[in-house]
Amino acid sequence: MGKIILTGDRPTGKLHIGHYVGSLKRRVELQNSGEYDKIFIMIADAQALTDNADNPDKVRQNIIEVALDYLACGLDPAKSTLFIQSQISELCELSFYYMNLVTVSRLQRNPTVKAEIQMRNFENSIPVGFFTYPISQASDITAFKATTVPVGEDQEPMIEQTREIVRKFNSVYGDTLVEPDILLPDNKVCLRLPGTDGKAKMSKSLGNCIYLSEEPEDIRKKVMSMYTDPDHLKVEDPGKVEGNCVFTYLDAFCRPEHFGRYLTDYNTLDELKDHYRRGGLGDVKVKKFLNAVLQEELEPIRNRRKEFQKDIPYIYQVLQNGSRMAQEAAAATLSDVKKAMKINYFDDLELISSQSERYR
Repeated sequence: MGKIILTGDRPTGKLHIGHYVGSLKRRVELQNSGEYDKIFIMIADAQALTDNADNPDKVRQNIIEVALDYLACGLDPAKSTLFIQSQISELCELSFYYMNLVTVSRLQRNPTVKAEIQMRNFENSIPVGFFTYPISQASDITAFKATTVPVGEDQEPMIEQTREIVRKFNSVYGDTLVEPDILLPDNKVCLRLPGTDGKAKMSKSLGNCIYLSEEPEDIRKKVMSMYTDPDHLKVEDPGKVEGNCVFTYLDAFCRPEHFGRYLTDYNTLDELKDHYRRGGLGDVKVKKFLNAVLQEELEPIRNRRKEFQKDIPYIYQVLQNGSRMAQEAAAATLSDVKKAMKINYFDDLELISSQSERYR
């Protein structure tokens, strides 16, 4: 069994720097490491429809946005299979079979689902598709026999639910499915990047994102308006670094060489933090430094995206080719699943022969 990655994103808008530090940057590194036999990157449009069923055009239009962000960040169709979830019908069939292995109470206990339901105000009117999306996600992962799923920490309960489904299936029907491992970001700060408003999660729906394709002036404006320490009112006041999202972003993006280029008063981020804590360092100076760091990181991504935008038919061709390859892999797994469940009636020549003997 080779090492296989499955990961992806919902196409509900352009991708932001939370996606980038949480998983996208790592995906590119893993892709180029040569350690994995196959890498499947999914644009999860079917999952996006579970809470956007009344707005399919939103999902449809954002397929290309996500694909452009993927390619701009360095995902390479020659090394990774980029595909659209809804084009792989085998995923729906697998989900249907897995539903028999999960109880309603278990889904209700999933903390990620509970948090998402609360965020979307679904408490009294949960769409069934949304409620069962942990099962759909298990289908996505197992269809490609993924051994590794690189995600942020908020997805840990989802991966654990997949592992439970795999163990249940294999115990009932025999060893068929692969139990995946989660791969969290190396940098703990990147487990979940907060929003620019200081809220725990950067989210398109909350409007607190910095997008990968953002223009320089828009990035600057968002950085300069970011949440810091509300008690740091004057430059001379001591400031808090913990919970201050400007410093959290610096933890995620800043490298030692940035100081030589943009802030020569300091040699390390620790020195900058110490000065802020004892007072005498204003928020504006720190924000200007963060802006310079982010501009350097995002400029090449933005420029590559603009180049890819010149040939949109090529992007769709990449996705079509990838979807074809993904379907072949999923079909092979579905065949194994149906054989294990003894519902491969027309492929089982022994069954046909035995039944023939029975009625002679």
